[in-house]
Amino acid sequence: MELFSPEWMQAFGEQWNAEPELADALAKIHFNSVIGYGFENDAEPKGILTVQDGRVVSAGPYTGQKLNWDLRASRDQWQQWLDKGLNMMGLSMAYMTRKLQFRVGDYTAMIKDPRMAGPFIKSFAVMSRV
Repeated sequence: MELFSPEWMQAFGEQWNAEPELADALAKIHFNSVIGYGFENDAEPKGILTVQDGRVVSAGPYTGQKLNWDLRASRDQWQQWLDKGLNMMGLSMAYMTRKLQFRVGDYTAMIKDPRMAGPFIKSFAVMSRV
């Protein structure tokens, strides 16, 4: 299954909803977002998750939706995170070295809020289950 393809995004959404440290944690803070995922050299993200009250309510291809978050990295970098995961230190390094780009979204505000930072890190572990 190709990374960020509609099928991959659907599977990612199912895994997201099955992970209490992600879906339940974000439900507690009534997290709502449209999150785009893609590759650094592409004009637009490949796939999106629409999250309401912490749970993915739709997952699929990007078709021009307004994004709250747009996360980009190289294909190799995404694969490395899928294989090895990502912790808080790795996230900080990836952000500072621009290996992980936030085209849309406030990285600084997110990382300072443990109610969001923990689930964000967990989302990378969940990705590796797809």
